[in-house]
Amino acid sequence: MIRLQNVTKSYKLKGFTKPVLHGVDLLIQPGDSIGIMGANGAGKSTLMRILGGVERPTGGHIHRGMSTSWPLGYGSCFQSSLTGADNARFIARIYRRDPGALIRFVEEFAELGPFLRQPVRTYSAGMNARLAFGISLAIDFDCYLVDEITAAGDARFRERSHAALSERAENRTLVMVSHDPGTLSTYCRTGAVLEHGRLVLFDSVEEAVIRHMELQAA
Repeated sequence: MIRLQNVTKSYKLKGFTKPVLHGVDLLIQPGDSIGIMGANGAGKSTLMRILGGVERPTGGHIHRGMSTSWPLGYGSCFQSSLTGADNARFIARIYRRDPGALIRFVEEFAELGPFLRQPVRTYSAGMNARLAFGISLAIDFDCYLVDEITAAGDARFRERSHAALSERAENRTLVMVSHDPGTLSTYCRTGAVLEHGRLVLFDSVEEAVIRHMELQAA
């Protein structure tokens, strides 16, 4: 179980403070699959980074009773001066996995070719996403966080991503952010919309899509 209680997040910028999340409450149970929508800048990626422990909230409480991936599609978890393979090896040691086996999985899944052994700073955004996705899938997390990852890469990679996510959605917990209602409907059973810094939950993705479209039209 993952529980967020009255979670807030704001960023201190030059001369002012920018609030992003205002008292977000969320309960994620094992086996849930939640699709989150919201306008650009609504705080979706911020919420995902907080769920994954990549960022700390400004206020509120988080209880994590499940292991979570970092947000797939979020490449800033890597050391840019190291190669993709070296990043994979480092992460394998953190999670006590066999580095050789993890690198072989990433090499086959992400299909980065010789770039796997080049510095991550030379990667495109799509290559970063593919590396993050491959490494996360090589580790058995209770909850997978997905931030627009299915848009990365060519048709072959998107097909592999779909198969991998579908498999994990059957017996793991999934929290997904996407602007594409079809993608959320494919993987998620319930929906949510971030509006005005608060998360509004719905019993279905379809209801969340309707609310999101209403906000966009307004």
